Amino acid sequence: RGLAGSSAASVAGMEELLSRTVPPLPPYETKEKAPPPPELRGAEFVRYYRALEAGPPRAELLTRLARDFGVDHGRVAEFSAKVLQAREQQRELGALLQAEDRLRYYLNPQYRGLFQHLGRLEGGLRFLVELRGDLVEGLATKAVDGPHIKEMNGVLKNMLSEWFSTGFLNLERVTWQSPCEVLQKISDSEAVHPVRNWVDMKRRVGSYRRCYFFSHCAIPGEPLIVLHVALTSDISSSIQAIVKEVPPLETEDTDKITTAIFYSISLTQQGLQGVELGTYLIKRVVKELQKELPQIKAFSTLSPIPGFTKWLVGLLSSQTKEVERNELFTESEWQEISEITGDSTTETLKKLLNNNEWVRSEKIVKVLHSPFMRLCAWYLYGEKHRGYALNPVANFHLQNGSVMWRINWMADTSPRGIAASCGMMVNYRYFLEDTASNSAAYLGTKQIKASEQVLSLVSQFQQNSKL
Repeated sequence: RGLAGSSAASVAGMEELLSRTVPPLPPYETKEKAPPPPELRGAEFVRYYRALEAGPPRAELLTRLARDFGVDHGRVAEFSAKVLQAREQQRELGALLQAEDRLRYYLNPQYRGLFQHLGRLEGGLRFLVELRGDLVEGLATKAVDGPHIKEMNGVLKNMLSEWFSTGFLNLERVTWQSPCEVLQKISDSEAVHPVRNWVDMKRRVGSYRRCYFFSHCAIPGEPLIVLHVALTSDISSSIQAIVKEVPPLETEDTDKITTAIFYSISLTQQGLQGVELGTYLIKRVVKELQKELPQIKAFSTLSPIPGFTKWLVGLLSSQTKEVERNELFTESEWQEISEITGDSTTETLKKLLNNNEWVRSEKIVKVLHSPFMRLCAWYLYGEKHRGYALNPVANFHLQNGSVMWRINWMADTSPRGIAASCGMMVNYRYFLEDTASNSAAYLGTKQIKASEQVLSLVSQFQQNSKL
């Protein structure tokens, strides 16, 4: 009973706090004149929220905020009717625009006023990024759910997109001389190729390497998104050469640098997911590098292919269910695979893929090389989600106007690389004069620009694998 009592009290406390701190939408007529809510109330909301434990207590508050302080549906219905009426009566344009403006005003959810107010407080923007991080995480784990929460997440994302647009972002370069806490944050946030130790970190900001991040003028010195670049003499086909443990190289010989390889881009704040930062960061870094090293001719990524192994294992599973014959390999490939694994079904192969064991056998690595390359090409080029590339990394670089340039075998032999993509990586190449037209073609007609190598692998897939 005590527990039920305390949770009822906490719910009442929550309701009371929200009704006190979420400013009401002022009447349309006085929207310009309405005084901002007292700063203390915003600060009180921040204090209250941060004092709640992560998990269910915060989820409860966010759910109530989204559900009880959204749009006034009655007002929206009323002004929608007035817009229709103004159209039907063919009133002069001014009256119609005025009615539409009122409708637009009342489509604003009440909590938007709270977010706007918090965004103006000292440290408020950082708090809103944290709050959105909780929303994103909650939606991913289903701790919070439903149309109200999704709507609030979208509203906050759009507000953050305006607040974090390029005019407010500063490009900063990281070197070994950067403040210790910046280096620590860069190291902690590395999501693609984890940093092993300080020697490794020193290498990644040393000679033949560049590391840049965006910070925001309201959150100075805090990396929001980080891009790592390797300066090389050709387009890299293996990540080991870039991030392996070697002592930092001697001073740079700029004559050797003709290529910039973007090998890792990491968002450090979950709350900025979906806010367009990566595209701008790549563009800014390209400009920066062209200024510093005008001799660079090629800009390319060396990108991971997350999800490929999972997709492949899924295919093998569906094959097993339907037929004893396989549809992914040619007769002779399947014969060789069966001989090595001693199993004419796909079960052993699936096990080997799931536990990374297959890379220990030179024989099997050799026989899988050709089929896996064409399967991977198809996964990147042919598998779609709403008409765009299913793979999120591919979709990101294609939207930016890159060309799917080259698929690389055994390019990431780390356990992570083998588990995620059977050790394969891909180069997306940026031809600066074509990125705008490629991007428009991809977004408009869903066309993927790809090199001869990729297209030839895709056609091998179409001839030899029947999906």
